[in-house]
Amino acid sequence: MDEDLIDGARRELAEETGVTGVYLEQLYTFGTPNRDPRGRVISVVYYALAPEGRVSVRAGSDAAAVQWFPVNELPPLAFDHDEILAMAKVRLATKLGYSTIALQSMPEKFTLSELQSVYEVVLGRTIDKRNFRKRMLAVGSIEPCQAWLRRGNHRPARLYRATSPEVVDWTARAGL
Repeated sequence: MDEDLIDGARRELAEETGVTGVYLEQLYTFGTPNRDPRGRVISVVYYALAPEGRVSVRAGSDAAAVQWFPVNELPPLAFDHDEILAMAKVRLATKLGYSTIALQSMPEKFTLSELQSVYEVVLGRTIDKRNFRKRMLAVGSIEPCQAWLRRGNHRPARLYRATSPEVVDWTARAGL
């Protein structure tokens, strides 16, 4: 009863999945009567963003199993959780247009293709590579590194980083 909402969200996430130190943001409060057949439930929902492949999950006390799923290949969800997920997708897609939120899920150094794939997953569509590259560089939230990433026999990809450390310091933004 004496816990802040964000602290409760962090605690529950850690207890049920083992995930800590990720960017959390409040999405919405859901309170439609009869949304849960077990009784009146009001849920303050948060969503988390984390770099792909850098956060592992484990089942906690209330969960028999926990695992990652592609956002468009989810198993059936309980109650109104489809509606909650749909709202989170819309919020993220909207925020891509006016914030650096996509950088919250990137490692310290990344390629433009990796960043573009985050946008494409959130938006649910492909993006023209040249236009994306121009837009990202014009916004000024990323800058090229002196390093290149070589994969196979292809031309090396330039690595980029956020122009300001606080843009991607999601542990600090999460209050950890």
